[in-house]
Amino acid sequence: MTAIAVLGSTNMDLVAYVARAPGRGETVTGREFRTVPGGKGANQAVAAARLGARTALLARVGDDDYGRLLLDSQATAGVDTAGVLVGGAPTGVALITVDPSGDNSIVVSQGANARLTPDDVRAAAGLLAAARVVSLQLEIPLETVAEVVRAAGAGFGGRPGPRVVLNPSPTAPLPTDVLAACDPLVVNEHEARFLLSDAPVGSSDDPEEWADALLSRGPRSVVVTLGAEGALVADGDRTVLVPSPAVTAVDTTGAGDAFTGALAWRLGVGDDLPTAVRFAVRVGAAAVTRAGAQASFPSAGEVAAL
Repeated sequence: MTAIAVLGSTNMDLVAYVARAPGRGETVTGREFRTVPGGKGANQAVAAARLGARTALLARVGDDDYGRLLLDSQATAGVDTAGVLVGGAPTGVALITVDPSGDNSIVVSQGANARLTPDDVRAAAGLLAAARVVSLQLEIPLETVAEVVRAAGAGFGGRPGPRVVLNPSPTAPLPTDVLAACDPLVVNEHEARFLLSDAPVGSSDDPEEWADALLSRGPRSVVVTLGAEGALVADGDRTVLVPSPAVTAVDTTGAGDAFTGALAWRLGVGDDLPTAVRFAVRVGAAAVTRAGAQASFPSAGEVAAL
């Protein structure tokens, strides 16, 4: 069996390094520009594969130069790309600015990612059936995410379906059945506040309160990522704060995807949730010490040395 299947987006990241992020209606001069493979689905697949995970990707790219480059980058990282579909729209693109502190802002044009459909999921039943964990994000249609959740819950040939890890990014309201399948739901501060915006706890500054409130909405477990402070793990029976190693951040682009890909892999090989998060926090910390998304993702040896 593959340790994890990743269903999600593949984008070409167009990254501008700036002295500061532009304000509304403002133009600033970039210091440097790079074109690098990205997309939350592709990032998570590469992060897991680089750590040594058996990883398969279900995604869609355009029949264009960006699409071919993205497929090559996945294959080079060791990802099984048999489930990547080609055509239907141009490859997705992300426009990213990065300031000197490493903070970033991102605009995504979905392109072919928006054409990944529930029918594509049903056609890829074998890929899901072979996985222990499926990792999802929201840069593909929500109806496609819901179909993955339905298939995972139904199982395959009498065998249980894969465990569902979901990072709701970019933020969107989540159906009850999708929330109920998450084990865990992985959110950062912005995503937690969005999902809780209809409740007073959404204005709280306490991550434990966010985690408790999110658990009450149905997920089996919740992980709140806290940047340099690490991550909070909550599963109803316990709440554990996992600190992050102290590092100097160069670029936070893709750090959340590195964390989630690592988390999904460790769950897939049998770690309990706090243990998996301890490893994933170290992976995320290593990723911010280098520029770029996939180019910054560490090997298992580099994580051990951190």
